Amino acid sequence: MVSLFRPRKTSPRLERLHQLSLFVNLTPAELQIVDGLLHERNFLEGEVIFDEGEEGQAIYIIASGEVLISRHEHWDAARAAQDGENQPALSHPRRRQGDTGRVAQLGAGTFFGELALLDDSPRSAQARAASPCQLIVFFRDDFVGLLDTHAHIASKISRQLARHLGARMRDMALAVGAYHHLL
Repeated sequence: MVSLFRPRKTSPRLERLHQLSLFVNLTPAELQIVDGLLHERNFLEGEVIFDEGEEGQAIYIIASGEVLISRHEHWDAARAAQDGENQPALSHPRRRQGDTGRVAQLGAGTFFGELALLDDSPRSAQARAASPCQLIVFFRDDFVGLLDTHAHIASKISRQLARHLGARMRDMALAVGAYHHLL
């Protein structure tokens, strides 16, 4: 009878998921419900996970490996005209059309593409496997279904997502402020 009161052991995958900030506030039972909605995908080094401009359909959690996030920057002629430029100069710090820029390299335990849980806007960057990697995928349609069936769980995830996005916006604001300070 004592064995009835022993805590259930969770799988290594559930333990790993619980360590992610997105799922940290979920109980083991709630995490198990969410785990049933997650999909695993393997990518080879160099394989594109999603391209800039594609409709966002899922958030990706890196279980193993590394992912490179990069942008294919487009030189904005209208903005350059506002700056008093007729064409991009070689000495101009803005990238010209066709240049690519590394935004981040992410490792195991991080996630990316999180805005796709909120809407189907085009991706603002490309994600490519920097090494062979295993990703856990949470599709927006499954998240919307979770909102309908388990609103409390979805609200916990939404709150963590909002905190994550808020922190990212603060970091970006600080970086832009620091950049303008240097000019």
